[in-house]
Amino acid sequence: MGYSTSYAGPSRLRWPVFYIAVAFTTLATLLLELSLTRIFSVIFHYHFAFLAISIALFGLGAGGVFAYVVSGWRWNLYLKLGTISALNALVVVFSLAASLSVRETAGFWTLAAVYFPSTLPFFLAGVVVSTAITEAIQRVGRVYFFDLVGAGAGCLLLVPLLNAFGGPNTVLAAAVFYAAAAALWYSRAGHVAGRAVSVALALALLVLLGYNARFRVIDVKYAKGKELTNESFVKWNSYSRVAVTADQSLIVIDADASTGVASFDFDHLSAADRRRLLYEGPGLPYLLRPGAKTLILGAGGGWDVARALAGGSRDITAVEINPIIAETLMRERLREYSRGLYSRPEVRLEVAEGRSFVKRSREKYQVIQATLVDTWASTAAGAYALTENYLYTTNAFADYLNRLSDDGLLVFTRWGLEPPRESLRLLSLARAALQKLGENEPWRHIAVVRQGQLSDAGGWGALDTVLIARKPLPESEIARLRELAGEAGMAPLYLPGAGIPNPFTALMTSPDPAAFENRYPYNIRAVSDDRPFFFYSVQSGDIGRYLRYFLSGEQPDSSRADFQVNLSVPVMLGLLAVSVAAVAVMLALPPLVLKAALPREPRLAAFLLFFVAIGAGYILSEVALIQRFVLFLGHPTYALTVIIFAMLMASGWGSYVSRRVVGLSEFRLGVVMALAAVLLAALTAAAGPVTERGVGWPQAWKVAVTVLLIAPPAFFMGMPFPTGLSLLEVRHKPTVKWAWAVNSAASVLGSVAAIFVAIYAGLQKTLAAGAACYIGALLLLVLALKTERAASSSAGGR
Repeated sequence: MGYSTSYAGPSRLRWPVFYIAVAFTTLATLLLELSLTRIFSVIFHYHFAFLAISIALFGLGAGGVFAYVVSGWRWNLYLKLGTISALNALVVVFSLAASLSVRETAGFWTLAAVYFPSTLPFFLAGVVVSTAITEAIQRVGRVYFFDLVGAGAGCLLLVPLLNAFGGPNTVLAAAVFYAAAAALWYSRAGHVAGRAVSVALALALLVLLGYNARFRVIDVKYAKGKELTNESFVKWNSYSRVAVTADQSLIVIDADASTGVASFDFDHLSAADRRRLLYEGPGLPYLLRPGAKTLILGAGGGWDVARALAGGSRDITAVEINPIIAETLMRERLREYSRGLYSRPEVRLEVAEGRSFVKRSREKYQVIQATLVDTWASTAAGAYALTENYLYTTNAFADYLNRLSDDGLLVFTRWGLEPPRESLRLLSLARAALQKLGENEPWRHIAVVRQGQLSDAGGWGALDTVLIARKPLPESEIARLRELAGEAGMAPLYLPGAGIPNPFTALMTSPDPAAFENRYPYNIRAVSDDRPFFFYSVQSGDIGRYLRYFLSGEQPDSSRADFQVNLSVPVMLGLLAVSVAAVAVMLALPPLVLKAALPREPRLAAFLLFFVAIGAGYILSEVALIQRFVLFLGHPTYALTVIIFAMLMASGWGSYVSRRVVGLSEFRLGVVMALAAVLLAALTAAAGPVTERGVGWPQAWKVAVTVLLIAPPAFFMGMPFPTGLSLLEVRHKPTVKWAWAVNSAASVLGSVAAIFVAIYAGLQKTLAAGAACYIGALLLLVLALKTERAASSSAGGR
């Protein structure tokens, strides 16, 4: 057996095996990346799922650089790739165990300890894919096609694997695919022993996966700095890890957020239980509207449903997004404890996303209620869609108000902080939505009461209940509210005309609300569907304070809710800084460390920047589209699956035909770049109106429309990368690995920058920034070619 450092040549190479091995590698890599976002959301806080994206893309880029070293090993190419892939299958298990062993609260050093072991599988995958693309550069379009097809298959497998086996076992499934890829590489090397060992390894990992699914040997034992011991039931799905406490009274989501399980006998409800349910903030609407036709958003363990029943409601629609909570627990496992709450004839249970349900509904309700409904857990979409919440936007509030009867009440309960943030922002949303519907005196429609103290609920804070009436509140109802608050021991924070001195009154009575919002120490401005980041209230001047807490691992003397939400801002900025540094390292590392210096020609440097631009542009567009289509498709999981799969398939097909359509023509490549930018710009303009108006369409229509909108720009976005590599290979073949590495590093930068731009500028501008990157890449291509021609003319003149 020979030990050539390159492939055997087209005549002797069985390309299908090569392509499938690449596809298995990228399938495993995407599966690993997105399952880690789920795991990190559980063991850390939800915003640390950003870390998984950074880890994956940085590891892939670093592996692309290290491929320079691997190319110098005097082994058969396929023997190298098989050995690295088999090693990677074992490394995946090691890195999973390392991540799950974290016991402390997530601070800087804890995250550093997780970062490096978790990077190793992506590093090794980067070596394999970069080497494969470089060695098959003559067929780079097809290789890149199977690269994207594999990633698309990983996207499709993610949700069913998470639903069936959970987060840790989905990671083990990724290890199985790495071992399968190793068997294929060994097969190409003619290494029978290596192939046999790889197959045995894949089978052993499958056995481990099955055993672990049953006995949970490799599983989350510690989360958020505490041991998980009080759990009688645990089940994962694509957007949560759901557990039930031993006494069955509490459902815990991702080892942090929780919903109590209501347990009342409504056929013999005592006066004490009725008072317990109604004489608190979330119970007030049922004292004001007894027997109301009710819509509950985020029904959870059923406490709001129980309040509505206690208030005499006989027509209750309970909407719960998580099927584990709605079906597995409340209708099955906890049916006896909850006394069949969700099976009562008065209750209609809908497993759906709340905003999408409201958009589809044509009914009118007297009460629409949402109590402490968050998106505080990373979904299967990972860092791409974990931060937005379309329940709390001016567009959403207008939808809710349109579904209220004339005497209807929209009721939200949020954590009460000092100074107020979330509850005060609800007033900004209500004011904007009421004015949009033609109600010019919004201050007459709103009331706010507070239950408890800031130190209540284990440091989470008091509870502020905001009541928003479809029509102005009459004096009699204001008096009744004041009376009920007094009987229940609650403090009124805002009543129309009461003049209670606090920020609520100041905002609602201000002649210039915008000026008040600008002066306020927190960001409480109304947010829209284009910027659906309700929970981010930190002002730019306070980011440094949270960054200090993040680096030290200490928690400030403030509400847990306030800290947990706003800590994500410095995490995001820190990752942005790391991403910029990663791109710089990828550009500088080969000549400094690996002695692979480029010729001193500006044209090649411009080519490298070309790959930076298309890498950032692709991921910016992808992240913005996932976030933009969450509402339209009804759930982040659907947005992830449809958007990424559609983009990868369309881009893969573009890559496949790139050699035939573009070849090595710089002019045609420029046309393709321009078309990609123009189509992205058109998508930017169309995405908002389509997603706003089509929420109520049948799901099949929405999926089809999404694919039709995304496929054209994605098709052309798939051509520049393989074509650019082919052009670069003609000029300087050693630079191909380098280009692959900086493209991956730029994706790190783009993924984090996309969230940053979306929060501060909006999703539409984020998508426009993706289009701008393709324009920038086109300009860099023109610069590289112009420099090359100038150099040729100069050489010819001599």
